[in-house]
Amino acid sequence: MTDNQNDVNVQTEQNVKTEENQNWECAFENGRNFAPFVDIYETKDEFVLVANMPGISKENVKLKFEEGSLSIFGKVDFENLLKRKYLLKETEIGNYYRKFKLSDSIDESKIEASYENGQLTVKLPKHERVKPRTINIK
Repeated sequence: MTDNQNDVNVQTEQNVKTEENQNWECAFENGRNFAPFVDIYETKDEFVLVANMPGISKENVKLKFEEGSLSIFGKVDFENLLKRKYLLKETEIGNYYRKFKLSDSIDESKIEASYENGQLTVKLPKHERVKPRTINIK
């Protein structure tokens, strides 16, 4: 993954519509969204990205890999959220969106993702050519 400082190039704001039954492309055209909080760590074999998107169901999470970038989308259920009678509301309503530029050290054909308890985990395997290896001395 590439970035100014920590291998991550982040685009944090995009627009969203608040209408129900919209498709994914329309969901991020008008309105407001939020960048999910993300942790990225590295192991010997891969980078692991963990994005926190509370309140989003697995069916409303989408990953898109295109032109070397990984985009994360999380679509909220606006209809149900707007119907609530809030006594205290400290959070804003909006979809989640975040985009990362991946370096060529990632084997994009082996990217895997899972979603559980509001956390999206994306495993980004390293190409064999960039993994550390021990060279035997003869």
